[in-house]
Amino acid sequence: MAQQTATKAPPRKPVGAGGVFLSFAPWIIFGVVASPSTWEYAALAALIASIALSSRDMLHGRLRPLDVTGIVFFAVLSVLALALGRGELLWLETYAQVISNGLVAVVALGSLFADPFTAQYARESTPAEVWDSPVFKHINKVLTAVWGLVFALMTVSTWLAVRYPAQDDWLNWVIPVALLVAAVKFTEYYPESYKTRTK
Repeated sequence: MAQQTATKAPPRKPVGAGGVFLSFAPWIIFGVVASPSTWEYAALAALIASIALSSRDMLHGRLRPLDVTGIVFFAVLSVLALALGRGELLWLETYAQVISNGLVAVVALGSLFADPFTAQYARESTPAEVWDSPVFKHINKVLTAVWGLVFALMTVSTWLAVRYPAQDDWLNWVIPVALLVAAVKFTEYYPESYKTRTK
């Protein structure tokens, strides 16, 4: 008699940094490209990226708060760039990165009071029966808080870059990139580490 082998569906992967990082991609594009002479192009590139990355969710009639915020914010910046003269937009040229980082921090930290934004990605790769578990909720509260804190620190760093232009490379590039890398690594490491400790 031929031996029968049961085939099992591959296990779902736990929440990782990939999906979360993609949602931040337009903001990162803006932060990298934006400068006093290029912020208009940065806003347009970020708007295109926001729409492209959200297109699948749009087709299914759903959008995450961070994605909606990105589309609206970068659309407003693009319209302002077309409608107003450079003299009227000097403040925006100066503080565009500070504003964008601060807005992400507010959205991320604000979601802790309703639905932590990382949970919206985690639900796509975890069984529905674990969504209300204390472990799932705790992990996503921690991850959301970490990402919110990272962007809050980036807000401070880019603001300091405006105040101390001689340190621009460190404050606008080195520190923000280091913070983002640390957040990605933490997002990859923490869920399984916490689950192991709670077993």
